[in-house]
Amino acid sequence: MKLIAGNSNRPLAEAIAAYLKTPLCQAVIKRFTDSEVFVEIQENVRGEDVFVIQSTSSPANDNLMELLITIDALRRGSARRITAVMPYFGYARQDRKMGGRTPISAKLVANLITSAGADRVLAMELHAGQIQGFFDIPVDNLIIAPVFIPDIRKKFNGRPLVMVSPDVGGVVRARALA
Repeated sequence: MKLIAGNSNRPLAEAIAAYLKTPLCQAVIKRFTDSEVFVEIQENVRGEDVFVIQSTSSPANDNLMELLITIDALRRGSARRITAVMPYFGYARQDRKMGGRTPISAKLVANLITSAGADRVLAMELHAGQIQGFFDIPVDNLIIAPVFIPDIRKKFNGRPLVMVSPDVGGVVRARALA
């Protein structure tokens, strides 16, 4: 098993590697002067299960391209299985047509990740359940409630608490957590 950290969540990737007692794979992920992404995997990944830890958070487009190019580099390096570990799935709020001539960008991103060569996606709290159906590969959507609820109960000890959502899509998750 190999872990590769993208630039979007380096501290998280380092914490995961420390917890698993597995070093991060040596890789160069940088930008050319015109801001193109360059990736070089500096270890043999042939026949390995590789986990790419990379969110598509802000700047979403840069981090998405970094993820796609890293996956492509691993595929060309003959990795056996590539899992995209995405703590934040950008474009998830664009999960349906909002009107005429508008895209379903979450589906496009799912297609891009699959076409780049990912075999599986590990996500957290997807904006909507249907996003899992946008992929033609397995998706594990981790839910935070089993981890957060005991911590919230301990911290607030029965005191009144308000759950809020930043948008309509999160209302279902906020209600479930409440």
